[in-house]
Amino acid sequence: MDMIPSEQIAQAGLTDWRKLAQGLHARYLVGSFAEAVRLVSAISEAGESVGHHPRAVLGNGHVDLELVTADAIYRDDDGTEYVVEWPTQQDLDLARRIEAIASDLGLTADPAAVAELELGLDVDASGDVAPVWAALLTGDLASQGRRTPGDEVRDASVRVPNLWFDDLDEDAAPGQRFHVEVYVAAEARDGRVAAALAAGGTIVDDSQAPGLTVIADQEGNRGVICVA
Repeated sequence: MDMIPSEQIAQAGLTDWRKLAQGLHARYLVGSFAEAVRLVSAISEAGESVGHHPRAVLGNGHVDLELVTADAIYRDDDGTEYVVEWPTQQDLDLARRIEAIASDLGLTADPAAVAELELGLDVDASGDVAPVWAALLTGDLASQGRRTPGDEVRDASVRVPNLWFDDLDEDAAPGQRFHVEVYVAAEARDGRVAAALAAGGTIVDDSQAPGLTVIADQEGNRGVICVA
């Protein structure tokens, strides 16, 4: 099934879901564990009917959901096909069904609260170092690239965050090579940046804001606030 461009996802009219990194994310507020189980059970029935399910995490007062197709098809400019994790039409369709299910159960979504954490590492040659990180993070060398054209490390069981490799800037000062990438909903971005600045952080680069805002702590360690 073909992946859906981010622009098309944004135009799909979903109210409870936000596109973060490679998936669609939603958080529903619940008053009890039993209420959370009822929601997940109803979603399970809907998913069984179409053979597709979200990832679900039951937390204290909320249920977090992620919808993504593990074998979405991406085609590059010359028509070569790759298998990637990305939303497809089945994710949009199931997202709409889940919105209806939650509404019927009287549950409220909190889309501004969704977040996704990924890691970045600046390297000279990603092809050389990626196998080491695949082994360290997942114990499975097949997690390197996962059939995509890149060397990123992506754990099929989602135990650890994705690790992406960036080219090392020859003019960069020695020091931090790792950085965290925190994906947030668009409406949460300004508040997240403001909170980091109020805590003592500084903006290093906002030339691609609001999509990417690089923030450093008082010792120069960097993190990136990302909006799909």
